Amino acid sequence: MHQKNKDIQKKYEGFLQTNCLWESDSVYNLNQFEIQPTSAKIDIKIDDKLRLGKYIERLVSYQITQEKSIAILSENIQIQKEKVTLGELDCILLKEKKPIHLEIIYKFYLYDPAIGDNEIAHLIGPNRKDSLIDKLKKLKENQLPLLFTKECADYLKSINLKATDIKQEVYFKGQIFVPFSDKKIQLSVLNQACVSGFYIHRNEVAIFKECKFYIPRKNDWIVIPHKNINWLKFEEFYLIAEDYFQKKTAPLCWLKNKNGTLEKFFLIWW
Repeated sequence: MHQKNKDIQKKYEGFLQTNCLWESDSVYNLNQFEIQPTSAKIDIKIDDKLRLGKYIERLVSYQITQEKSIAILSENIQIQKEKVTLGELDCILLKEKKPIHLEIIYKFYLYDPAIGDNEIAHLIGPNRKDSLIDKLKKLKENQLPLLFTKECADYLKSINLKATDIKQEVYFKGQIFVPFSDKKIQLSVLNQACVSGFYIHRNEVAIFKECKFYIPRKNDWIVIPHKNINWLKFEEFYLIAEDYFQKKTAPLCWLKNKNGTLEKFFLIWW
């Protein structure tokens, strides 16, 4: 298999094995899209320079096209008002002949009990910029209502649909990282299967100094850790990590324990 194809294959497998952040409509009444992967083989080319969010959309598009009961009508639909873009609909599809407006989201969140007063509010982006609550509000207040705008009605007319006939769903997958000091956190609202690793502060990471490390590029964050890479010793790893700290960026890292087991973690600077 060609290296590029292998890379896409690894990302697709990682994507398929990531769970949805919640089930049915248990969070903010946002309905999760349900689809069972028929095959983990992927046979398309994807531009490796796409940012991760757009790359994921290509993977979802491929996954959907493998399903006989689903047909994509349109993707990445720009809704404009007098040449100003109001927003974009990710996808309109037919599932068992019923129209669905689907928004696609894939996020990495850290569970920080010091933030907010409930499970959903505890989830924050690795650099503390975006939170799950912010994303859910954006979906409810901006992205989903776009379907019901006058400008969108004109577009829907062109594909013989009316907003009132369209069901809205989200395909919201995510990986949750828990504090190293409390790896046994049990989630009650969100999907426990989304817990994918831990996070640890740069000042504490020396406890792993006998281990090996790898820092994947952001586009490979969805890849399931494997052994077939150039592992770094702690000193080399920490030097590279220093660059991330200077930029106030928390890298996702792979850890190879002395017994050979592999784990994922975020190394935080804050």
